[in-house]
Amino acid sequence: MNAHTTALALLAAALLAPALSFAQDANLQKPALAKDDGEKRILETIVEARKGQRYANVSEADGRLMRQLVEAVNAKRVVELGTSTGESGLYFSLALRKTGGKLYTHDIDPGRVEVAKANFKKAGVEDLIVITMGDAHETAPKNTEPIDVLFIDAEKPGYDAYLRELLPLVRPGGLILAHNMHTPAPNPKYVEAITTNPDLDTSFLLMDGAGLGVTLKKR
Repeated sequence: MNAHTTALALLAAALLAPALSFAQDANLQKPALAKDDGEKRILETIVEARKGQRYANVSEADGRLMRQLVEAVNAKRVVELGTSTGESGLYFSLALRKTGGKLYTHDIDPGRVEVAKANFKKAGVEDLIVITMGDAHETAPKNTEPIDVLFIDAEKPGYDAYLRELLPLVRPGGLILAHNMHTPAPNPKYVEAITTNPDLDTSFLLMDGAGLGVTLKKR
């Protein structure tokens, strides 16, 4: 099974997301298990990060699915819009340390970035992550390399603009992940853009929580 087929299988499995609440109630959903000491350190840092300054961050369910998708497509270059305090970056690092890739994350808030840097250092993954301070509408399009996975989790009114700015850089077969497709209410222009473009195929997952849009840029 190649990486593309594996990723599609994961997406199909994730379509069962409405059953997640049942799984939790039935104690079927278990905490992530560390395969090695590196994973253990990252997972422990995520737990600690959730006790501190959180701002806006992904849930455990969102983070684990994002890690699975990044590892399944063997992503080498992940671009994140909205570093926050680094929890999503920590989940991405679980995959990137296996794929040999890097996370290029952008944020405009110096306070959040400082917290994120501390979390990345504590987890021992600072070498996997490049942080750029500034307005991501200006900084992210300066990227010149093909993007394997784009994660949008910045200001919600800007989602459609981020898509226009960066979609040409997403490689065919790459993924665009968008957080908060359920709550807070998503940008309708973004939803229209990812559901009416024949070059894209989108599923909305984990919609019992914040919601995650998973969009494939077709080959």
